[in-house]
Amino acid sequence: MRILSKRQLKELVLYSPQHVARLEKAGLFPKRVQLGPNRVGWVESEVLEWLEQRLANRESPTGTPV
Repeated sequence: MRILSKRQLKELVLYSPQHVARLEKAGLFPKRVQLGPNRVGWVESEVLEWLEQRLANRESPTGTPV
């Protein structure tokens, strides 16, 4: 299992930290993992699965953009 830092997440997803937080709060993005008092990360496989779902939705006319 690999944990992504905020910087790695931003490179992969291209969303601002504020937008990621809004999506997490709405249940539309994988939840962060608290690694320490001032450190968070995201499980890479969960983020990649989220991205794959976005790619699959672009092919269907009913896909909801995020």
